[in-house]
Amino acid sequence: MYDFNGQVAVVTGAAGSLGRTVAKQFHSAGAKLALVDICFDRSQKASWRHAQDVGLYETDLTDVNQVNHSVTQIRNRFKRIDILANVAGGFRMGPPVHETPVHDWDFMLNMNAKSVFLMCRAVIPHMLQRKTGRIVNVAARAAVEGKARMAPYCISKAAVITLTQSLAAEHKHNHINVNCILPGTIDTPQNRAAMPGSDFSNWVPTTELASEILHLCSKQSSGVTGAAVPVYGRS
Repeated sequence: MYDFNGQVAVVTGAAGSLGRTVAKQFHSAGAKLALVDICFDRSQKASWRHAQDVGLYETDLTDVNQVNHSVTQIRNRFKRIDILANVAGGFRMGPPVHETPVHDWDFMLNMNAKSVFLMCRAVIPHMLQRKTGRIVNVAARAAVEGKARMAPYCISKAAVITLTQSLAAEHKHNHINVNCILPGTIDTPQNRAAMPGSDFSNWVPTTELASEILHLCSKQSSGVTGAAVPVYGRS
């Protein structure tokens, strides 16, 4: 359905369930891949070993020096960056706000918001040089309404929406589209293990989220920027 032949897609969180799905869909659509995560296990490395157009970059996305180094490596190898899919992130519930450790607050803000900021900060200059680019960030449904015992998570994902809108406003005349998606509960092995009594059929498959990311990166969405797209399924 989509054609990304000749394009280079950077996917963060590429070792996770959603990131792996996004990477596979981009690769199937012809894109060259720069896959970024803090660690790839042996099986993940093996699965891409024979793909000449795929590179793996183990990076702490909350460390500005590591991010800048990896993006430089990606640019040197592939000579261009057309797409950035900021999939990396995490979820953690906790105590009420007045009992929340500062570490937990920092952890959520760093994982979900700072990582997106640092990657956009590193990649956009390369897109500006080529006067084109597509960025899709992953926020969450929880970003649009505060929830009890989830304040750091909700706020970190709300920051992703606002960052997306700010970047879209900054670059709407530079042919760089910046959007985000708002997943509902994602159907992953981790979520199934954490919520075993739930009706998994109502959750959002990673394939549907990945398809929306590809859509927002495609020429079919050239007029869309600054959007926060709900992908809730029936969750």
